[in-house]
Amino acid sequence: MIFLVVVITVLVLIHGYVGLRLIHTLKLAPPWGAVAWGFLATVVLLTPLPIILRYRGYENTLTDILAALGYTSLGFFTILFFVLVVRDLLWLGLALGGKALELANSLRANTIATEAFDPGRREFIVRLMNLGLVAATGLASAYGMVQARRRPTVFEVEIPIEGLHPDLEGFRIVQISDLHVGPTIKGGWVRQVVDQVNALKPDLIACTGDLADGSVRYLKEDVAPLADLRAPHGVYFCTGNHEYYSNLDDWLAEIKRLGMTALINEHTVLEHGAGRILLAGVTDLHAHQTHPHHATDPEAAVAGAPQCDVRLLLAHQPGSIYAAARLGFHLQLSGHTHGGQFFPFTYAVRATHPYTAGRHKHDGTWIYVNRGTGYWGPPLRIGVPSEVTVLRLVSSS
Repeated sequence: MIFLVVVITVLVLIHGYVGLRLIHTLKLAPPWGAVAWGFLATVVLLTPLPIILRYRGYENTLTDILAALGYTSLGFFTILFFVLVVRDLLWLGLALGGKALELANSLRANTIATEAFDPGRREFIVRLMNLGLVAATGLASAYGMVQARRRPTVFEVEIPIEGLHPDLEGFRIVQISDLHVGPTIKGGWVRQVVDQVNALKPDLIACTGDLADGSVRYLKEDVAPLADLRAPHGVYFCTGNHEYYSNLDDWLAEIKRLGMTALINEHTVLEHGAGRILLAGVTDLHAHQTHPHHATDPEAAVAGAPQCDVRLLLAHQPGSIYAAARLGFHLQLSGHTHGGQFFPFTYAVRATHPYTAGRHKHDGTWIYVNRGTGYWGPPLRIGVPSEVTVLRLVSSS
């Protein structure tokens, strides 16, 4: 309930500001002003309504349509909100600069003439600028929607490991993350991703959480293509935060039925020739908030583990890197951030996570953060492509 209140409050602030800066300046005659504000109020409700309906067990085509409309409008109005804020801050700066200039002129006995203020001209400029900003936001949103639905980009990355066993040289791990199968991502798109992954000939497939948004009952057919993922060493999974928003046990059972192995604070050992890989997986960092028995526990994940040539950790959130480095993992694979997905969330994500996208090294441990194979919420990607990652182990010596 608290989460819902926070979401609605934020939505009201975003849409309210847009309304004040756009609708108010138009000075529409009755009843068109009320109609415009009523439209904004409806748009605000479109985002939480399908979430509430799904939470209460109503999952059908109608809720998918409502979610698509709500999430799309959310993306558009979020971008427009920040564009307007930036514009208004620039205006404020210019206004303050103008006042300072007027003050300086007055101190110089008005030696510089100032142009007479024309309210009508200013009003025309404001309306023209507002129209341009709305049009530009619409074009940006359309571009973002096209980018979100494109075939994910394949990122190929080398992970140098000191003293890597020769039999593990070139070992290929394909990572997918944050598929978010649900209202706007369906089985046809999942099939495309599966075919794309299999074509990369992986030795191992890692799925780092947030598989779906909804129930197994409703999304079973849409996730079904994942059963066709193929790799000699198997397909492994770690839970993301979204696994805990639906019936967790149902999804863990479905993941097993699809042929994936979920690593719940546990590990397995993979043998590739004479080389050995310790593969561990932990639950989401915030799992304990709804499922205390699923609290993330990296120490338990490696308890009793034998000596191996490579230690690999699957952890949905990049924040697990601190424990991974402390426990001597060579590599952590994560997702969760979506790379920010689109402006302005790119900056918010950078402020809240130690790493947001790509390869980094933290206290001797490599971490790779997948930008998300799917997307969440607004079906938009601007400047941040969706991703399938190929990570190749290579010797650093």
